[in-house]
This record gives sequence, C-alpha cells and structure tokens, in this order.
Amino acid sequence: MSGALGGGLLVAGTTSDAGKSVVTAGICRWLARQGVKVAPFKAQNMSLNSFVTREGAEIGRAQAMQAQAARVEPTALMNPVLLKPGSDRSSQVVLLGKPVGEMSARGFFGGPAGTAGPATPGGREQLLGVVTDCLAQLRGTYDAVICEGAGSPAEINLRRTDIVNMGIARAARFPVVVVGDIDRGGVFASFFGTTALLGAADQELVAGYLVNKFRGDVSLLEPGLEMLRGLTGRATFGVLPFQHGLGIDEEDGLRVSLRGAVRESVVAPPVGEDVLRIAVCAVPLMSNFTDVDALAAEPGVVVRFVDRAEELADADLVVVPGTRGTVKALEWLRERGLAAALARRAAEGRPVLGICGGFQALGELIEDDVESRAGTVEGLGLLPVRVRFAAEKTLARPVGSALGERVEGYEIHHGVAEVLGGTPFLDGCRVGEVWGTHWHGSLESDGFRRAFLREVARAAGRRFTPAPDTSFGTLREEQLDLLGDLIEEHADTDALLRLIETGAPAGLPFVPPGAP
Repeated sequence: MSGALGGGLLVAGTTSDAGKSVVTAGICRWLARQGVKVAPFKAQNMSLNSFVTREGAEIGRAQAMQAQAARVEPTALMNPVLLKPGSDRSSQVVLLGKPVGEMSARGFFGGPAGTAGPATPGGREQLLGVVTDCLAQLRGTYDAVICEGAGSPAEINLRRTDIVNMGIARAARFPVVVVGDIDRGGVFASFFGTTALLGAADQELVAGYLVNKFRGDVSLLEPGLEMLRGLTGRATFGVLPFQHGLGIDEEDGLRVSLRGAVRESVVAPPVGEDVLRIAVCAVPLMSNFTDVDALAAEPGVVVRFVDRAEELADADLVVVPGTRGTVKALEWLRERGLAAALARRAAEGRPVLGICGGFQALGELIEDDVESRAGTVEGLGLLPVRVRFAAEKTLARPVGSALGERVEGYEIHHGVAEVLGGTPFLDGCRVGEVWGTHWHGSLESDGFRRAFLREVARAAGRRFTPAPDTSFGTLREEQLDLLGDLIEEHADTDALLRLIETGAPAGLPFVPPGAP
C-alpha cells in the first residue's frame, strides 16, 4: 500500500454485539500476518472495560485487544473518546486517555450539557474534529486503519451528531462493511433495513455485508445472499462460522447480564484431584470483569458470576471485582446479603479477593465526594484500609512482586487507599485469607497466578494443582490467530483488500426510502 494516507475500512454492525469488535480484530490479525502495518480505531466507545496504555492513557479494552491483534502498541489515538457510564443517564467522558468530566446522555447526544464539568466538551459534534485528527495521525503512520463502529449506523435519531459510524466514514471516505449476527435471527432484514435507513451519501459508502456466527451448511444460505444482492446491489464478503471459546475481551458489560454466566475455560482436565470454584460478585457498574479470564484459563478452575449469598457457599474463592460505583456496589452487597456472607468467609478463613473498587469496598471507610458524592461511608471492614476519592484519576502500569513472583498490572481509579495494617500485597494488603489490590490484570502474570491459586487451594482445603505450563499470553495469541483464521478462511480477503486500498466501488445503488 502506498500514498500519503493509509487506506482503511469501517466495520459497522446491524446491532450492538453483532461481532464488530472480533471482526475488526480478525481483520487486523489477518493483515498483520500479510506484513501490512495496520492499526485499529474506534472514535467513541462506551465501556466499563478499559485499559491503560504505556503512556498512561485510558482506552477501551477492545481497542487494546485489537492493537494486540495488529501486533502494535495501543495508544490513545486508537480510542480518542471513551464513555464510562456511572448510571443510566450519565457517563464520565475520557478524552484522549484522560477524564475531562461527567456528562448526561442528553448533553452528549446534543441536548443541554447537563452535568458536564467545565472542561467537558459540549457534545459529539465538537468532538468530530478531535477524532478525525486522531484518525489522520494513524493514517499517516500505518498502511491501513480498521475502524470499528458502535451500535448501528442506522440510529436515525443520532445521525446528525454521529462521530463513530457514518460520520467518521464520511469524513475519511472509508468504505463500510456491515456485520450481522445470524445466530440471533433476522439477519437479512437487518442488512436490508440498515442500508435502507441511511441517506444517499451514506449509502454510497456501504460496500456490503459480512454474516457472523453461522451454524450449518453455507449452501443453504447462499440463495438468500443472492436475493440480498439483488435487493441492495451489494455483495456479502463472507460467512463466518460460529466459534466457541474465543474468550476475547468484551467491549461492554452493561447490556448483557452476567447473572449465572460461566466464563469459558479450556477443556483440559484439572492437574490435581480437585477443581477450584470461583464466584465473582456481579456488582453494579462492574468494570474490567475480564480480570478473571486468566483464572478461567486455568485447567480445573470454574469461574461463575453470582448475585445471591447462597451461591458463595461452595465457592473456594470469592472475587469482588472492580466497579465504577464503589458506594453503589456496597449498598448492593448489603441489600443482597452478600456483605454478611463475605464477613462470615473472612471469619472462617475462606479466601476473598477484592480488585480495585472491590478492594475499596473491603476496607473500613470510604470518603467519596467525587464518584457518588455520598460523603463518608462505612466499608465492609475486612481490610485495614481507608479510601479517599480524589478528583484526579490514577492511571498507571505498575510492576512489582507478590508471593515470590513478578507481577504486572494496570491501575484505573479515583480512590486513594491508605493501608493501615495487614501484610503488604501489591499496592494493598492481606489479612488472613482476605486480599485486596487496585491492580487490574495482575492475574495475567502466570507465575503469580499459579502461586495465588496454590494459596487459595491450601486455604480451601482443595487438592488442586495449577497447571505448570499455562501461559495466558500464549492463549490470547492463539485466540487472536483464530480470529485471523476466520477472516482468511471464510471471508473474501481479496475483496476486503481492494476496499481498504481503493474505497467503496462506484455506482452502488440507492436503497429506498433512505433516512427520514
């Protein structure tokens, strides 16, 4: 590829969770394997699963995963706007990796600014220049940029201020491929309806479609694809089969209830005689629940999300995960009887791990005039820690050691913890079998994870032995290679490459009625 600016493509979807994130990652990995210097990009993301880049910028975990698929270091340019919901109506706005204030949904989507702080941009239209500049910088550095859309491009009530779907495609003149999840049903209507609800200028960039999560004989689908082409004048660039066990970082934990969900783990049987059962409290506004993926990757470890005290009874370890609302999570734990169950576990010497907001909740006292503005709130009192919320967010990539092993992690929190006792544990502490730290991602350090699970097994009285050779990094690479394989084997890669290099084909027909 050549030219002053690299080529590109926008991966849109008929709905949220259609598979945009994994398709974008798959295209990035396929291109990287062809020797193409490629970068991912998502103009605006709404997610509580985030990551800290090496320069200390906060971006969506999906974009960090896509950067890994592209074999490049993630940067703030790849996700310039990140919205972190604090309720159904407001979100923290993270701009170029740094929080700039809270904003109501109405303010962000073009109405009154609501709860926006003085440094917060006044709406998405004002952010279009920021995101197009970031995209231009990436295009000046990389051969190709694969953009991910958000939700559906046919959200006609939001089109005027759109910066993440057709807005960015129009600005960059990028072709658009629309992904549809056939496993949900109605994929043909979704493809047609998505196209038909776009204005003529937007439709000019919609090059075609990609079917995701297909089960069965593709030949039975082909007549429908031909009829779709007849109706829209657009090709379908591939049919991706349903694939179990991808385990790729979810973009957003808000839309899908994790009640009773079990994180997919490897099929290998346990190395020791017993399994370990891990219960994760599904607290409100749960963030970075992907922390437990490294546990689920261990043979013989079963991880499930729970919301009832009774479900902790057979757990060998209970994890209180991160949350965007520590005070709200505390209220929830108390209302559901989980707080009392955690206290009983601590008294009985049964393992509990708190991560970030979960760590804060396990402490004695919280002073919060920033996140919830609730003032002074009593914690669960299981760790000798006092937390004061600061206006400035801590964003860091710490490295340390615990249990005789090297540990890497990342920090994303407003709460500043004062540790008043216990045994030091990373940045937090341990008292008996209750552990707490702000560090996300620490369990991805293989040696530390194995040492921690041995401690859990000892305390739980389980004859569990961690596998000596489980490498979470290797497993993640295998998953990303699998995504690249799906694109290479089941998509028309020649056609995708032409789109990336030369844009949408000329003369694509208009599908009525178009945008209102």
